[in-house]
Amino acid sequence: MTPPLNLLSSAALALCLTAPALAETLMVTNFYPTGPGSLQEALDAAAASDARTVIYITQADGTITTEVGLRYEGRSPLVIMGNGVTIASDNDVTLLSAIGPQVLAIIATRFTGPGGFSLANQGTGETPGKGVFLDVAEDAEGVVSLVLTNVAVSGVAGHGIHVSDCTLADDCGSGDGGAGEGSAASIQLELNRVHISDVGQGSFDADGLRVDERGPGSIDLTGVNLVATGVGADGFELDEGQAGDVIVDLIRANFIENGSYCDPAVLALFLPALPEGEFEDSGVIIADLPQPAEDTPDMDCFELEVETIEDGSVEEYEYSIDVDDGFDIDEAGPGSIIATLSIGQMLGNFDEGYDFDEHGPGDIDVVFTGIIGNGNIDDAIKLSEEGPGSVYVTATAVEASSNGGVGIVAEEDDAGDLMMTLISSATAGNDGGDLGVEAVQDGHGEGNVYVVDSEMADGIETDGVTLDVD
Repeated sequence: MTPPLNLLSSAALALCLTAPALAETLMVTNFYPTGPGSLQEALDAAAASDARTVIYITQADGTITTEVGLRYEGRSPLVIMGNGVTIASDNDVTLLSAIGPQVLAIIATRFTGPGGFSLANQGTGETPGKGVFLDVAEDAEGVVSLVLTNVAVSGVAGHGIHVSDCTLADDCGSGDGGAGEGSAASIQLELNRVHISDVGQGSFDADGLRVDERGPGSIDLTGVNLVATGVGADGFELDEGQAGDVIVDLIRANFIENGSYCDPAVLALFLPALPEGEFEDSGVIIADLPQPAEDTPDMDCFELEVETIEDGSVEEYEYSIDVDDGFDIDEAGPGSIIATLSIGQMLGNFDEGYDFDEHGPGDIDVVFTGIIGNGNIDDAIKLSEEGPGSVYVTATAVEASSNGGVGIVAEEDDAGDLMMTLISSATAGNDGGDLGVEAVQDGHGEGNVYVVDSEMADGIETDGVTLDVD
């Protein structure tokens, strides 16, 4: 009998390998991309089988160089035992695409693209190449699982790792849930010793890890010993757009200098001469506003915020450059964000560090322990709840210093409570030295901030919240 999907964790993969009655084993005996004994031949054979398949690469630490990428198109669970192999390409292609499996597990494998991508040297493919792409079947049910152990991804133009439960695939969009529909399945990710670096620098909004979930399922991410560094967009982005929760439990997850694809140092030269302005009864419409230079490397990097008056004419406008975060969660449907983050670093990201937004019915319930959030361009930690739900945040032994924005921000804008507890934590030098902690309760619920054995050298600001300092 096939074990339940929730048993197919890295701890249980040994069971797959030692129980031949439960799985078919295929051997890869060379480092050719195709042909007899190749990994692609094994992927094709696995796709044609109804059994769980374990692919074992018999030779250690070699390189499989592919011009077009490798592909698995099957519904059966698949385990790839990489034995230290590197899957590489000199082209802007997705290195491994898995279309439709209920379980994909990859162990001891590197994925390496050509690298060298930037705003000035963008990817050449119609769809930017990724490291690992898991496309959830439209009729999937239950839980779709991705398990990665000892996996590294680098040098690809697009997402490093992308799990898509969205009918629009790469047009799914992000923020506030984006667009598109998805399956009834939930997405479960288990990451152990995963390193993502220098990805997403060849296209707009390309993340280190990106999960798009558009059906009535949840996203459940657990991980230990993770790094996302030098990513063009968000280090991690989890985007849940309909009913379902986002549940996260990470230990020793470090997010360092992510979000730089839309480089302000480059793009500032292409902004309009007047990047912001106000009008009074001028009759100016959006089409009349000043525009960025026509030779801008990527117009998607500019955000335009416009406020209009009753007749539809522009009252004020402002252009900004869309840099990205270390770890971004957007939950837009009925569901909560529930996260535990322990012993991690959030350093030098180009926008917020942790940026968690919940827009529908549901809570934000987050515990930070032993987190260092320093040198991010905006807030180190920002939690925003805009629907009928509450915000609960506990920060123990958290340091937030020298961030361009506030050290720790929690906002609740609708019906619901806000409760923040800071224990043995410290902030200093944030927001130009003006503000370390901000708690805002704009809704109809209660607001409380408890500060215990902590030092906020740059101050605490509250609105609609009771402050209790011990």
